[in-house]
Amino acid sequence: MKDEFLQDVLAGLRLPQKALSPKYFYDAKGSKYFDQICELEEYYPYRTELSLLPEVARELKQYFKEKSVSSIQLVEFGAGSLHKVKPVLKELTMVTEFTAIDISGEHLQEASTELAASFPKLPIKVAQGDFTKPIKLEVSEATPMGFFPGSTIGNFDPEDAREFLENARTTLGEGSYMLLGVDTKKDQQMLEDAYDDSRNITARFNKNILTRINRELNADFELDQFEHVASYNQQLGRIEMHLRSLTAQQVQVSGETFQFEKGETIHTENSYKYHPEEFDQLATAAGWRRECLWLAPDGIFAVMLLAN
Repeated sequence: MKDEFLQDVLAGLRLPQKALSPKYFYDAKGSKYFDQICELEEYYPYRTELSLLPEVARELKQYFKEKSVSSIQLVEFGAGSLHKVKPVLKELTMVTEFTAIDISGEHLQEASTELAASFPKLPIKVAQGDFTKPIKLEVSEATPMGFFPGSTIGNFDPEDAREFLENARTTLGEGSYMLLGVDTKKDQQMLEDAYDDSRNITARFNKNILTRINRELNADFELDQFEHVASYNQQLGRIEMHLRSLTAQQVQVSGETFQFEKGETIHTENSYKYHPEEFDQLATAAGWRRECLWLAPDGIFAVMLLAN
């Protein structure tokens, strides 16, 4: 895992536009920063999706009854703190097994212990690993359904999102379902405020990736020499997060030196936004079809059920 982290960081910093993968945000501290982001007034995706999920789960219960589905093996990709799955489990009582997959093992273990206290009769399994790749699940007679909330699908470039959806279909198998949150295109100011909050928690979350590189990869980034930048790229339909160098400087990572010009950035994350019809095309290309759509008021967020 450390070797992969090092190789990804070195490869990203060698690019003409320096870049780091957002999957490395989520060490234990980064995961806790993200939990704090979800509580921010500006960060509408979390509370909007959470308000939709009880209704979604109730309607899913009826949907699966009509499909004669009596038990579900629920698999959450990029599980994090497991907050979003609670209203689903509360309403969708036909879930008989739950598996949580995430790259941050320590945070996932804490969250799964808390979840088990709320649902003591539910078998809960955890798997630490890269959820973007195919994963072998334990054989089950229950119908598999993936769960991918939080508009995390937007963190992938469209081609990578298609590949993730294909890999998830491989993990879950034929005849499976996928429930996921998709952030929609909307007012630019609302989007930018969500990723550049007034309390600077998103800035600390973004910079924490440098702290992790310093700690784990023998690097010497000076955090106060970088600033958080978030802006909406209208042409590409995505929020972009960067870390901008405030001065000309050099940084060492595991013995390799990288030069930064003043104003040069490290591109750390994208968050693509989709009209539902745009996302339908992406899902179809990955072998899924949309079965159901739930939209928040003013269409500011979507939850979709896909099937294959």
